Amino acid sequence: MLSRIFYFLMFQAAGAALGWWRGGPWAAVFGAGVASWAWFVWDWWRSARVLAWLREGDIARAPRLRGSWGEVADRARRLLRQRDQQIESAERRIAEILEALQASPNGVVLLDAQGHIEWCNQTAANHLGFDAERDLMQTIGNLVRDPDFTAYFGGQDFAQSVVLQGRDSTASRPVRISVQVHPYGDGRRLLLSRDVTALEQAEAMRRDFVANVSHEIRTPLTVLMGFVETLQTLRLAEEERERYLGMMAQQAARMQSVVQDLLTLSRLEGSPLPSLHDWTPVETLLRRCEDEGRALSAMLGHAQQREHVFVFPDAQELRAAGQVAGSAVELQSALSNLVNNAVRYTPLGGRIEVRWERLEDGRARFSVRDTGPGIEAVHIPRLTERFYRVDRSRSRETGGTGLGLAIVKHVVQRHGATLHITSTLGQGSVFSVTFPAQRLLPQQPLSVRADATPRLAA
Repeated sequence: MLSRIFYFLMFQAAGAALGWWRGGPWAAVFGAGVASWAWFVWDWWRSARVLAWLREGDIARAPRLRGSWGEVADRARRLLRQRDQQIESAERRIAEILEALQASPNGVVLLDAQGHIEWCNQTAANHLGFDAERDLMQTIGNLVRDPDFTAYFGGQDFAQSVVLQGRDSTASRPVRISVQVHPYGDGRRLLLSRDVTALEQAEAMRRDFVANVSHEIRTPLTVLMGFVETLQTLRLAEEERERYLGMMAQQAARMQSVVQDLLTLSRLEGSPLPSLHDWTPVETLLRRCEDEGRALSAMLGHAQQREHVFVFPDAQELRAAGQVAGSAVELQSALSNLVNNAVRYTPLGGRIEVRWERLEDGRARFSVRDTGPGIEAVHIPRLTERFYRVDRSRSRETGGTGLGLAIVKHVVQRHGATLHITSTLGQGSVFSVTFPAQRLLPQQPLSVRADATPRLAA
């Protein structure tokens, strides 16, 4: 402000001096007046430049002035630069927020007060079946036609979520999407969606698991209670008493087997992966499998004086099989389970062949081939599910708990191996486990011919 006064006075002084020099006192007064108007025109021109630049708003084209209007222009330029920096920072943060929402595994949809889509991430578009760009500002109700969603959105009660069928849902692979709306701001709404297919499947598996465990334990427990009540209330002959006690022991053993298998599964799921530095001879594993298989076969065929025909690798092949890395207890449990299953489901006198062979790529395959009744193809994908049985009555007769193959699957996966099952009705089944090369020690050379005949045992 002082500079403007200074320039105004300077203009008047210059005009008065020029007028005095040219014509005396009256000319000096006239010169001062003309100088004042000249200053006003000059000042107006400077202010007009500043106003024109402010209307344009381009910082790069700010006028370079001195005096008060120059200071105004400089201050305005600094304020505009700060504003642009704040806008740029805000836009950058909004972009980061939208990028984070875009990366979210959950769907996010921003709706205005009329239910139009203002923004959505790709996850929500996939969940609800619309295009993230093309369908902007479209009404959500016109795009999501599920009757449950229509009733939910129209009811305006958003305290709970609603579960819809996903766009990619099929009969063989159902997809379930949970959707919930959260009001915010001035009538706006935030719609969140998430895929709950795995949660619903896990919940269904939990319910089935509890039901199966309850059934598996309740049945023998009911039998036990019935026998106990009979022994407590009736006078029985010694022969009948012994028979009832034998049945009670059988049912108790069945419950104990179920509990032991459940504990084994729990331990497998909660323990760290087996080490790659603990080595077990394959010969030891297969000899124990043979001993257990023969013992089970002898027990099952005791009444008929008949057993299965076993084919195991001979001693030379077993010594040349090398070693496998992992938990010896887990490996023994899995391999013995496969052999014992073959014994249980193969009729007495049937043939059970166990092999260990090295593959060309360095892997090794353990396989159990039987001549049992075989399994229909529809059942094979579900054989490793807990408590799944092809024939429940047959499983109980043979003493199976329905958990053996589930244990095998967990052990195999923990050792980086794969389980493969093939079967033909009326001809038998083959259960094979293929171990990765990194869990095997190099194979030792055989001291006998490669086509050595394996041992046969009845």
